[in-house]
Order: sequence, then structure tokens, then C-alpha cells
Amino acid sequence: MTKPEAKRSGVAAVNVAGKCATAAEQVNNGLVDPDCPGQSVPSKAKVMKQTSKESLQRRNTECEVYDDGTNTFFWRAHTLTVLFILTCALVYVTLLEETPQDTAYNTKRGIIASILVFLCFGVTQAKDGPFTRPHPAYWRFWLCVSVVYELFLIFILFQTVHDGRHFMKYIDPKLGVPLPERGYGGNCLIYDPGNTTDPFHNIWDKMDGFVPAHFLGWYIKTLVIRDWWMCMIISVMFEFLEYSLEHQLPNFSECWWDHWIMDVLVCNGLGIYCGMKTLAWLSMKPYQWQGLWNIPTYKGKIKRIAFQFTPYSWVKFEWKPASNLRRWLTVLGIIFVFLLAELNTFYLKFVLWMPPEHYLVLLRLVFFVNVGGVAMREIYDFIGDPKFHKKLGQQAWLVVAITVTEFLIVVKYDPNTIMLPIPFFIMQCWFLGILLIVTWTLWRFFIRDITLRYKETRRRKQEVPADWDRPVGNGSTAAPSGRSKLNGSSETVRQRKS
Repeated sequence: MTKPEAKRSGVAAVNVAGKCATAAEQVNNGLVDPDCPGQSVPSKAKVMKQTSKESLQRRNTECEVYDDGTNTFFWRAHTLTVLFILTCALVYVTLLEETPQDTAYNTKRGIIASILVFLCFGVTQAKDGPFTRPHPAYWRFWLCVSVVYELFLIFILFQTVHDGRHFMKYIDPKLGVPLPERGYGGNCLIYDPGNTTDPFHNIWDKMDGFVPAHFLGWYIKTLVIRDWWMCMIISVMFEFLEYSLEHQLPNFSECWWDHWIMDVLVCNGLGIYCGMKTLAWLSMKPYQWQGLWNIPTYKGKIKRIAFQFTPYSWVKFEWKPASNLRRWLTVLGIIFVFLLAELNTFYLKFVLWMPPEHYLVLLRLVFFVNVGGVAMREIYDFIGDPKFHKKLGQQAWLVVAITVTEFLIVVKYDPNTIMLPIPFFIMQCWFLGILLIVTWTLWRFFIRDITLRYKETRRRKQEVPADWDRPVGNGSTAAPSGRSKLNGSSETVRQRKS
């Protein structure tokens, strides 16, 4: 098995010596090196002719990667080793371990063993995704975890409300008990003169564990989306959603300064700013990779180990939503799925009776952190180069399926909360916003394009060809024939034949 980075990188993997690539590699990778002496002009034209416009724009956003192609034990496939260890473990359980007589314990143990066997198979045999660092097996592991989580959600969806909540007790006996929701509204005075001991107590009361979680969450979301405008739109839109849905969940009831100062400006804004600075560093960082044993100094080895947890290459996301209808609808879909996943975080713990500090809530956030980056890269590849990426990536497909399944669980387990009528003035605001989006879409991608095509057609009709102005015998002009339009005048044709 060759090294995954050198095989799967979207950019040309060039060795450190800087030798020119062969003609076959240039055609396969779509790259043309003007400094290579053996490259003729027709081959350049042929390569550029085969390259689509979107692929060319895509390569302009990719960083150049230098790799010496070292293939160590760390990168080799270990399918037989994993199979041998797994078989030994099963033989030990079958022959040497006595099976307990506890049915519930055996059921839990059997389910966990089945999941572990599936994870072992997926880590060694599943298809690689777009990321290879720190190791392709790491991302294959999270792909298999996505499958297991989706199957778990499907199982919960097919249970009754009572059985589904009672099933959570098998995971943690503390679950399955109704929990009161905490409201963040109430006294919204920043400075409370009635409290002489601590007039700023309202601010300190809001300083809980969610403040650093907001900052860290938006820092990671910025690294995933890689676009300042999309991050700010999602941040502001979620605050509007909290305003709109605070009659359903008391947790959404916050003070105005908690919405716009604490969340949007401080936590979310600072996280987005730090994320954009990190993206700028990653786009400027040189991507030169050497084998660990090829580095002579210990300092260089330590630095190489640390950079193993950074991307192998970097692609700057340029979403360009207004360029065509496909990209515009994709960006709208990404924003919608992001907001729905954010809402699912609050609604799931509300309908399944999980406290906010429970480890399952934290594990779900860690899960989305790891799978979100892969899914976003697959979506960007799908819309950026549809000729090469003809189908949606596997991780992106699973993330959308998981988000929709979570929402269906919320709808089934507590339809009364979901169906609480939204206040009329809030409905008016959302209707106006949707109407503006639909109107702009129709104008930008239909009315405007039809108008431009009509003007271009009129302009071409008004342009008089040179053949119409040539006098014919008596001084009048005659329309050129179809042959003369294609091949030129008859004099030119006779000269070509001679």
C-alpha cells in the first residue's frame, strides 16, 4: 500500500529535488509546468483544452505540496494484523471466559462487541475520505462512528416515547427523568442598583461553561466553513431563531445583551476572528513533508511530529454563492443544515431528558467537530468540480441523514412543543425574509440572465457583417451565402484550393 497522501492528494505531489513532472502526470493532474523543456506547445494546449474552468479555479486555491514519498510502518496497511488480534479476542471470549448469567449485562456486552467488530472492519477496509492527517484510519473511524450513530438514531425513532426515554437508562441509569429547563432571561439589567453587594451579578450569572464552549465552537466552525460571511450569517441567524423559539424552550430566553454582546460580538465574533487568523496561517504555511528518519536533528523530528496533526495540503474555500444557481442553493442548504443541527442540540436533550452537562451531549458535539470538516470538504469538492466528483461524499451524506433523523426524533417525541404557534409578528418577519430570498433568487438567476441574453442577441443582430457592406456589380450589397459565412468569400476559397 502506497502512502495515502502521495496517492490521494488533490494537488501535484512533487519531490524535494524539484524535478519536472512527466507528460502523463501533467495530463492526469491537469498541471502544466512552463519551465520543463520537454513540454511542447501542442501538449500544453491539449492539457488546457481538457481542463474545465471550474477545475482551473479550484487549482488556483490549492497550495503546492512537496513530499519525498517516504512509506513507513505507520502508513502501511495492517489488515491481517487487525484480523489476527480480533480473532484472538473472540477465541478468548469463546473458550476461556465463562459467560455470565445476567441477560441485561450480556445484551450490553454483545452490542458493544458488535460495534467494536464493525469499527475494526471499517477502519481497515472503508474508503478513504479527503483528509489524511493525522492518519487516514482516524477519519475512517469517524465515518464508521457516523454509521453506528445513525443506526442508533433510527432505533430510537422506531420506539414509543416512553420506551425511547426508558432505553436511555441502559446507557446511564441517571437518565430518563424529566429535567427543568433553565431560563437565561429574567432580570436583564447590566447594572443592578438594587444589589449593593454585587451590582453586576446578572453578568456573572451568565458566565457559565457555555461561554468558552461558544468561543471554541465557533473557532472550529470557522475552520470547517472557511468563510467569514457564512459564519457571521449563521451566527446572527441562530440568534434570530432563539428569539423566534423562546416560547417553546425556556433555554432560548436570554437578555438582549446576552444575545448580541455576549454571543454574537464576544464569544462568536472572537471565535470567528481567531479562526480566520488560523486559516490565513494555514494558507501561507509551506507544505513540505519528509520522512521522520530522513530528518537529521531532534528539533526537526519533534517539529515533524507536531505538524503531523496539521493538514497535509490546504484548499482555500471560495464558495461564490452568486456565481450560479447550483452554488447558491448549496450555500443555502449548508446554512439550513447548520442551523438545524444547532437546534437539534437543544431540542434533543429536551425531549430525551438529558442535562446540558451530560457526557452524551459533549460526545455529540465532539462527533460533529470531527465529521463536520470532512463533510464540508466533500460538499465543496462536489460543487467545485462536479465532473470529477460526480456524487456527494459518504461523510456528507451521513451528516445530512443524521441531522434530519435527529429532527424527526424531536418531532415524534414532543410534537406539542414543536407545534406551539409562533407569534404573529415573528411569522411576519420570517415570511418577509423568505420572500426576499426567493425574489432575489428569481431576479439573479432567471430574470437577470434572460434580460442579459436578450440584450446580447439584439446587439449581435444590430452588428452588420463586413460581407453585407461589399458592393456587388451595380453597387448594391447582397447577403452572403451560407458557404461564404462559414468559409469566407469565393476568392478566398479558390486561393485555398490552389
